[in-house]
Amino acid sequence: MTARIEHLVTSGTFQLDGGSWAVDNNVWLIGNDDEVLVVDAAHDADAIAAAVGERRLVAIVCTHAHNDHVDAAPELARRTGAPVLLHPADEVLWKAAHAPRTPGYWELADGEELTVAGVRLHVLHTPGHSPGAVCLYAPALDALFSGDTLFDGGPGATGRSYSDFTTIVASIRDRLLNLPSETTVHTGHGPSTSIGAEAPHLDDWIARGH
Repeated sequence: MTARIEHLVTSGTFQLDGGSWAVDNNVWLIGNDDEVLVVDAAHDADAIAAAVGERRLVAIVCTHAHNDHVDAAPELARRTGAPVLLHPADEVLWKAAHAPRTPGYWELADGEELTVAGVRLHVLHTPGHSPGAVCLYAPALDALFSGDTLFDGGPGATGRSYSDFTTIVASIRDRLLNLPSETTVHTGHGPSTSIGAEAPHLDDWIARGH
């Protein structure tokens, strides 16, 4: 069966550096009628579990460990038995998101390949928004799942702890903008975009500083 991309929006709060903001998050599901992989289990384990349905959940991939992208991951893992995958450079944020209890996770590595429904997902370490931020590239689907690294309009935010603008620009320039221009970028918040739509604006982002 052909793999497909499914989309769910969940709502909650993002909390960091003593602040709290209401946010809507994109949850992405890649799979077919038999198995599926979840990218960023945000806010609502019930809604995500309903979207998974009776399918085997291969993995719960965290593009990074800000609380709004991982808060439902441990409960979804408990219900399904699926592993939670996270780059270990984000452990400090994972601990902050789940304090005082720290659930375990499986470590993601740059260059690793995940497979679901016959589709390969390439793990690209793209630090900047957070130290362990990753994107997932699925060439067969012409799709990139960018978390909060790249949005419609530019890089993810770098004004809070554990983030750095120079680093995120380097990640986007060196790891993402050389992907095929027709690649659809499925973001962590807001509308999708494409590599072709964003690539011409790199110098503008650098000039404005965000």
